[in-house]
Amino acid sequence: MLNNQTPQNSYTTDSLMNNHESGAMQCLPSLAPILKASGDPLRLEILRVLQRDTFGVTELCSLFDSKQSGMSHHLKVLNKAGLVETQREGNSIFYRRPIKQNGELNDELIHSLFEIIDQAPISPATIDKIILIKEHRAAQSQLFFSKHADKFKEQQELIASFEQYAIPVIDLIKSHDFSEKASAMEIGPGEGAFLSELSPRFDKVIALDNSEGMLNKARSYAENNKLSNIEFVLGESRKAVEENIKVDAIVLNMVLHHIPSPADIFTDCAELLKENGIMLISDLSHHDQNWVKENCGDLWLGFENEELSKWASNSGMSEGESVYIGLRNGFQIQVREFIKCQ
Repeated sequence: MLNNQTPQNSYTTDSLMNNHESGAMQCLPSLAPILKASGDPLRLEILRVLQRDTFGVTELCSLFDSKQSGMSHHLKVLNKAGLVETQREGNSIFYRRPIKQNGELNDELIHSLFEIIDQAPISPATIDKIILIKEHRAAQSQLFFSKHADKFKEQQELIASFEQYAIPVIDLIKSHDFSEKASAMEIGPGEGAFLSELSPRFDKVIALDNSEGMLNKARSYAENNKLSNIEFVLGESRKAVEENIKVDAIVLNMVLHHIPSPADIFTDCAELLKENGIMLISDLSHHDQNWVKENCGDLWLGFENEELSKWASNSGMSEGESVYIGLRNGFQIQVREFIKCQ
């Protein structure tokens, strides 16, 4: 009986091996474009700077002193190979590394390629140019809010009312048992409404904003509502990091789509949080309603949920609870919780 089973098992093993080899052979044609696309030094540099940020063609041209026709060709080759993907922001096309992966053989090659590329440092000259691009984006956002600070609430409510995103964020805060001496930070407090939710729940609250006009509005709100434990800081999140501020919770309500480099905020927040601290984000899921750029000062048309997860993971934070809220006007709000790992 044993002798009769042996040939059958051998045949089955051989069949599995043959099927595996056949599958691998079928995948080989998809690997060739990846290897070809990565065989150019400039393309490798492009992939390097796309590790954290999303850039448009014009921005990439300025980074690498390249003509637009040449840059467009390189991006087309990278896109065809699956090494980059496009992200439409209104009338503009931005490029990023692929977010979703299917676990196939070509994904393994791409992942390994990125790991090797990311070991190479970005040149100081390129870093300086990236900083200039981010400063230009920030200037656009600051210009909008300096002009429309008095109309901020009306503009914001064209998309979503305060209650629609504030209530689930409050529920997530309530689910944590913070100590009596716990502290919190709100980045981009707007007119200050959410400060009245943070103030009674934390011993100290920091309101951080890079718009003096908006920060003054938040300060007036706090004074009118007798919120005495609020500290107001004018500047970017990096300023708070440099001042070695540490808090137990950070909240960003409908702010991320105004920030020049959202990935940088995750890195900064990870540094600002104490161990097991939480980062709470309410923002728009990716959409195609371009009017918000002009009417609301948005730099980004929302975000894929995988984008936020990727930025959090890269910054050493794990995912907590998630809530998705569909709105009648076609927008969807995602409320996300990320926890700083020990």
